Amino acid sequence: MSDRILIIDFGSQYAQIIARRVRDMEVFCELLPWNASKERLLTDSTKGVILSGGPNSVYSLSAPAIPDFILESGLPILGICYGMQALTHALGGVVSPSDHHEYGQTRIEVLVENKLLAEPEMTVLMSHGDRITQPPPGWQVIARSNNSPVAAMADFANQRFGLQFHPEVHHTPHGVAILKHFVLDICHSHPDWTSESIINDAVSRIQAQVGDGKVLSAVSGGADSSVATALVQRALGDRVECVFIDTGLMRKDEASQVEAIFRPLLGEHLHMVDSSARFLGNLKGVTDPEQKRKIVGETFIREFERVSSQFGDVDFLCQGTIYSDVVESQGIGSKMGHLIKSHHNVGGLPKDVRFKLVEPLRMLFKDEVRHVGEVLGLPHDLVWRQPFPGPGLAVRVLGEVTPKRVRTLQEADSIFSEELSNNDLLTQTETNSGETQGSSQAFAVLLPIKSVGVMGDQRTYAETVCLRAITTNDFMTADWSRLPYELLARVSSRIVNEVEGVNRVVYDITTKPPATIEWE
Repeated sequence: MSDRILIIDFGSQYAQIIARRVRDMEVFCELLPWNASKERLLTDSTKGVILSGGPNSVYSLSAPAIPDFILESGLPILGICYGMQALTHALGGVVSPSDHHEYGQTRIEVLVENKLLAEPEMTVLMSHGDRITQPPPGWQVIARSNNSPVAAMADFANQRFGLQFHPEVHHTPHGVAILKHFVLDICHSHPDWTSESIINDAVSRIQAQVGDGKVLSAVSGGADSSVATALVQRALGDRVECVFIDTGLMRKDEASQVEAIFRPLLGEHLHMVDSSARFLGNLKGVTDPEQKRKIVGETFIREFERVSSQFGDVDFLCQGTIYSDVVESQGIGSKMGHLIKSHHNVGGLPKDVRFKLVEPLRMLFKDEVRHVGEVLGLPHDLVWRQPFPGPGLAVRVLGEVTPKRVRTLQEADSIFSEELSNNDLLTQTETNSGETQGSSQAFAVLLPIKSVGVMGDQRTYAETVCLRAITTNDFMTADWSRLPYELLARVSSRIVNEVEGVNRVVYDITTKPPATIEWE
């Protein structure tokens, strides 16, 4: 069993980034809400605990607290921002409102030589209102800033530390080194969370869960479902039937492309099902994005239930659910976390699902999924294919989803993808100078907005297409792609001239956060 770092989430927007940093060290970590059960929070393989930041004050009535059994565990603990304040409050120190809030990059001075903070001075990202004015008994101040007399503190005897700043973000240049010192040098975790170990563990879990049963595997053509299918096939062999359901909400010509890719890999175990009429019918008149996602989620399940009857007794459905789906659908942090959107395969599922779900990727981030796919020997173009949302164009056609509007978006999206591909910008790359170019994900969105235009000396009143292209490593945060103006101009010209019913094209330059990657 791999060593484990527990991350207790107090509602921080950066909590998932902490998890990514630890996973990058090839150490398994798990992000759980502060009020989860003792059995979930503490396991025999847990080597240390990281307490995330959060939006609360420790003195508010609803403030989350550190469970007593965590403090009594004897494990090394690292408190970050609110996590540090919660440690201070629980152990008898003093947390006070600050006259000068610190938001943004700040210089700190390290006062005591220690394993955690290796540099005498550091630039760090602060984001807090309250501050520590008196550490708990037995703790000492190890760093300070102009506005924080206790920028970092330590209880060396018990291997416990507190940081008022955020080491997990890029704006703290030495932050990864700080986390690495804690995870590897202080917690003595073994870096054995590799693609090979993930595969072996997934195969064992699938075999234990399914036993002698059969599995229906949902194939969408994307990396997640492909890797999940490869894992269940490795675990169960011919007891896996793969089903691609054409929702009528796919990209242009996608169904035929998926069959061309997967037929050689899956042979007679691949089943193509056209359910477009049912999906579009169920979405008729619906404009609310959450309702769309739930309709698509339930329709998927009902279609899989209908199809499964031809294979005899099938009790299990394999899905390519990944960690970001779970985080955004359920709001990691329990009562602290806010629902971002119901992914069709998590929060969008109906309550009366007949199948037992097999989700071998549920604890993996997107880049981990891709590395596993490469080790499994899947085609490179398949593993690195751009993500496509499970609800498909239902969440890219804003407003009512009609067959005509879907066709409009398919044509616009196809032009955008074609131009990006022709210019080698459909994948994300890094230049020799370290600049990121291209896109991790790029697509078009059809807006429920009409505007006046002039075409052929005649007035038009037509719809608007928005182009979205982002760069990211983990899809938890993302930046907008700096695409060449000439390319954007060419795409715009082609769309308004070649796609009927569109007379305006705009480009989305919003990061995630505050936006999500998809519009709905």
